[in-house]
Amino acid sequence: MSSDVFEKVKQLPPDKQQEVNDFIDFLLHKYQARNGIEDLAEKRRNNMGRLQGQINMAEDFNETPEDFKDYI
Repeated sequence: MSSDVFEKVKQLPPDKQQEVNDFIDFLLHKYQARNGIEDLAEKRRNNMGRLQGQINMAEDFNETPEDFKDYI
């Protein structure tokens, strides 16, 4: 396939060849950016639950502290 594409590109005028080159650069950038995002998502997924059991919340966490009751 690559030789077929290359032959077709060679038949284009120089300005259109530059457009093809720019589009290829765009596709490569898009592909690399997407892979970077997927890698980041995978890293985040691997870290989920790491601190499980190490963080404790007070039983009255959702209750208003005494100092702020005057403002409510």
